[in-house]
Amino acid sequence: MKIAIVHDFLTYWGGAEQVLLSFHRIWPDAPIYTLLYDEKIVREYFPNAKIKASFLQKFPAYLRRRKKYLLPFMAIAPETMNLKDFDLVISSSSSFSKGIIVKPKTIHISYCHTPTRFLWDWYFEYLRENELGIIKKSFAVPILHYLRMWDKSVADRVDYFIANSISTQKRIAKFYRTKSQVIYPPVDTNKFKVQSSPKDKPTGQAKLKVKERDYFLIVSRLSAYKKIDIAIEAFNKLDWPLYIIGDGEQKEYLKSIAGKNITFLGFVKEKDLPGYYRNARALIFPGEDDFGIAPVEAMSAGTPVIALRKGGAKETIIEGATGDFFDYSAAPLIAEAVVRFSENEKKYNREIIARHAEKFSRERFERDIKDYVRKIVGEEKK
Repeated sequence: MKIAIVHDFLTYWGGAEQVLLSFHRIWPDAPIYTLLYDEKIVREYFPNAKIKASFLQKFPAYLRRRKKYLLPFMAIAPETMNLKDFDLVISSSSSFSKGIIVKPKTIHISYCHTPTRFLWDWYFEYLRENELGIIKKSFAVPILHYLRMWDKSVADRVDYFIANSISTQKRIAKFYRTKSQVIYPPVDTNKFKVQSSPKDKPTGQAKLKVKERDYFLIVSRLSAYKKIDIAIEAFNKLDWPLYIIGDGEQKEYLKSIAGKNITFLGFVKEKDLPGYYRNARALIFPGEDDFGIAPVEAMSAGTPVIALRKGGAKETIIEGATGDFFDYSAAPLIAEAVVRFSENEKKYNREIIARHAEKFSRERFERDIKDYVRKIVGEEKK
């Protein structure tokens, strides 16, 4: 059976790319098709993979780094990928890669990280967060309307959907009107496991200037929908140490509103990340995510999580045992949750937290995916 894998964008490293890496581990000979890729990401994580990009890869680097300007072409790009020689195509999609066209006898399984958020439930937030003027908005709204109709029509082409959480499963049913199977994404829990030595210290761009387990931590892409600004507002009021790991388009803005108690570490190498997790008092997760890799990574390291009570966090965090919640992304509620956590901090058992995270391991994911695909292929052959 000839298999191909399709992914939206290989332009940065995140949770969706960890799913793609597991697909590549399961089917190392399967070529990976993507709309755009970054050579550094490919060299570091997929050095032996056969990467095939859409025509968008030929656009100037300025446009490739600003994908919103390529929106009019996004619906066309996956449909131009030639997948006629494959019996099974697995798409890893949060937006456009599920829009591929395959032969009638080809099985298309789509691992859905989310129904395209900026076209559906976050449509109005997308328009507001991008601060579009009247002229730009007059162009954007018709394009987004067209893409929303396209997104629904291409969802009908998918033979089988896999959802990355129950939250995503419900949204697939709402917007695409179809069923899906939940298989939680992979987390490399072994990398973050609690170490026998309590003196394990983070290294990297900035060495800690505070006592061990005397700081809170955010690990996130610095984008508007992640609500990092709300967490910063909360910690400005608390005046407690907060470390922020990650990069993104909001980086300079977030730095401009942060107090002296907040440190931006930027991109941190993977080998250094476990140390930051292990030595944090808790991870702060202020926005809604369909699954949320960072909370599971933190729990793998035995670190509790303080999160918004929405999305995948409700499925991965056990309230009072592996973390705590706040009900809205508002600075007073985050601050209140942090103070409440600090009053009950001693009751959290880091070994129990780490054991809970094992249910989201990479090994479990790859086993479940292989079993699911075997089942589907077997049923299609009957």
